[in-house]
Amino acid sequence: MTGDRPIWLDIARLIERACIGSLTGIDRVELAYAEHVPPESRFVMLGRCSRRFWMFPPRAVRRFLVALRSAWDDGRPADCRTEALRLLARAAIGRRVPADPTAIYLLVSHRHLHREAALRTALRHAQATFVPLIHDLIPLEFPEYGRPGEAERHRRRIAAVGRLADGIVANSAATAAAMAPWLTAGQAVHVAPLGVAPRVAIASTEFGDRPYFVCVGTIEPRKNHLLLLHLWRHWAARSGSATPRLLIAGRRGWENENVVDLLDRCPALRGHVEELGTVSDTRLTALLRGARALLMPSFAEGFGLPVAEALALGTPVLCSDLPALREAGGHVPEYLDPLDTPAWSAAVADYAAAESPRREAQLRRLPGWQAETWDAHVASVVEFAGRTVSRRRETPVALWRAGGHTPSARFQIGKVLAAGDRTP
Repeated sequence: MTGDRPIWLDIARLIERACIGSLTGIDRVELAYAEHVPPESRFVMLGRCSRRFWMFPPRAVRRFLVALRSAWDDGRPADCRTEALRLLARAAIGRRVPADPTAIYLLVSHRHLHREAALRTALRHAQATFVPLIHDLIPLEFPEYGRPGEAERHRRRIAAVGRLADGIVANSAATAAAMAPWLTAGQAVHVAPLGVAPRVAIASTEFGDRPYFVCVGTIEPRKNHLLLLHLWRHWAARSGSATPRLLIAGRRGWENENVVDLLDRCPALRGHVEELGTVSDTRLTALLRGARALLMPSFAEGFGLPVAEALALGTPVLCSDLPALREAGGHVPEYLDPLDTPAWSAAVADYAAAESPRREAQLRRLPGWQAETWDAHVASVVEFAGRTVSRRRETPVALWRAGGHTPSARFQIGKVLAAGDRTP
C-alpha cells in the first residue's frame, strides 16, 4: 500500500497512440496499469512541448479506458480517436499538477525519458517521487536490430533513469541485471513480472481442421521470423497441402526487407503462411487457444508476454533459450537455440502431429505453471513505490511553500524558476 501517498500515472503514450488508432505491447501494459491502479490515483501527462505535468479529469479518463478496452478487444482502437483527442485538448487547457512531495509519479512506458531536462524540471516543480518501469535495454545491447539512431536515443533514456529515478521497476530479472551498470547510489530496483489478464476462449475454427502455429510480434529482425519462413518453405516443398499453417500476428516493423520479400514474393509460402497484421485481442486469444504451439524464436526479449499469455490459455510454447523467456515460461516450454534450424524443424514437425509425445509432455507440465495477474503485479509495484523515498534534496521551491521564505530563499527560488523556464 502507498498509504497517503497518491499515485500519478502518466498515460500520455496510451492517449497519443489511441489518437492515431494503433496500439502496441507497451500500450497494453499502460492500459493494464490504468485499469488496476488504486481508485484514488490520478492520471497525468508530460506534454511533448511542456515542462510541467498536466492532470486529466478522472471521470473522463475512466470512461475513455472502458471504451478503449472494448475497442481494443474487438480490434477497433481507432474508434476511440475522437475521445482521445478530446482528452488531450482538455489537458492542454486544464490545470497543472500541484506540487505534492508525497506523490509518486509512475511512468510505465519509456515515453519522456529521452527528454531529461524537461522531465527533471517537471519533477522539480511537482516534487514527486519518480518510479519508472523499464521494459528492456535491447536497443543498447543489440543496436543492430533497431532503427538507425535508436541506440543513442535509448542510451539517453536509460541514463536519465540513472540520474532521475528514485526507484526502478523491471519487468524481469534479466532487465534488472542489464540496468545494473546504469544505477546510482540509493536506487532500488523491484522485479515485477508482467501480468496476464484471465481469458476464457474457444479455439478458433476459421482455418478449418488444418493444424496451425502462431507467431506473435512486430515483424522486425530480432524476432527472427526469417528462421520460420525458411523452415516453412522447405516444409511446403516436401509436404505440399499437408503442411500446417503458420499464422503471423503483428504489424510490419523496420529493417525487415528479407522477411517482407518472402512474405510478398515467395510462391512456395502461399496457402501455408498467413500474415494477419494487427489482430484484436479477442481473435488472437481464440487463435492461440487452437494452435499447436506458439512459436517465438527471438534473438532478444525483455520479458516475453506472448509466452505467458499462451501458457495461460493452455497452449504449448516453443521459444528461444533466453533468460527473460525462461522467467516468463518457467519449466513448461521447450527452449531452443534461435540459430538451430534443424532443432526447430524437428520440434515443429513433432508438435504438428496429431499424437505428439513431446507436445503431450509439455501439456502435462502446464498445471504446475501459474500466471501472474495484473492485480498482483500492480499491487506489488504500488507497494514498492510507497516505500520509495525521493533522493532529491528539498529545493528552494519546497522551502518557499513550507514557509521558509527568507530573503536568501527568495533569491534561490528566482534562480531555480528562471533556469526552469529556459529548460528545453
